[in-house]
Parts: sequence; structure tokens; C-alpha cells
Amino acid sequence: MAMNETYTASAPSRDEIDALDGFTLIEFGTDWCGHCRAAQAPLASVLAGKQLRHLKIEDGPGRPLGRSFRVKLWPTLILMRNGEELGRVVRPTSAQPIEALLRNIEGATNG
Repeated sequence: MAMNETYTASAPSRDEIDALDGFTLIEFGTDWCGHCRAAQAPLASVLAGKQLRHLKIEDGPGRPLGRSFRVKLWPTLILMRNGEELGRVVRPTSAQPIEALLRNIEGATNG
């Protein structure tokens, strides 16, 4: 799957997220956030060629999905598998922490 380019304002419910099969990378942030924009190039380089569901969710005050994950800073990347959080990265500035997060996929499939 390709990386999503824009944050969607129409977020799924937490129940819908928890019901997703397989691996999902959820990215919380906004299009106007400088930290979010800075993370896009490293994120794109890591996701290139990966078969991974990527949900890019616009977050902010009163947004229930972000609050259910206790998101405080943007961007926050959360790796899920079958409704369970495997790990998260907050405000990545390079590809390295994103790569480390996605190594949880290998651990979850081998373990």
C-alpha cells in the first residue's frame, strides 16, 4: 500500500481500528504542523515498497480517536496488529526511529 499524503478529518472509530486485521500504522497529526511536515520524507522513505496499511488521521482537541490513544504531540505514529498496539514513535526526525518501530512487525510475525 502506498503512503497516504494528507491527513483525513473523517477518522474511523476506535472500535473500527481495533477490528482491523493485520498490521496498521496510524499517523496522528495535521497538515499545518511543522513537525508533521518534517517527518514526511523519512516516513515516505521507510514506507516505500512496504505492504502496510497506513492511516493518516487529523488530530486535535476534541478528536476522540487521538484521545483514545492518549496522543499528546504530533506526529505520533502507532503500529497496531489486530487491535493491539505494538509500539509508537513521537516526533520522528529521521528514518531510524520509524525503522525501529516497524521492526516490531518482524518480531510479531516471528514470535
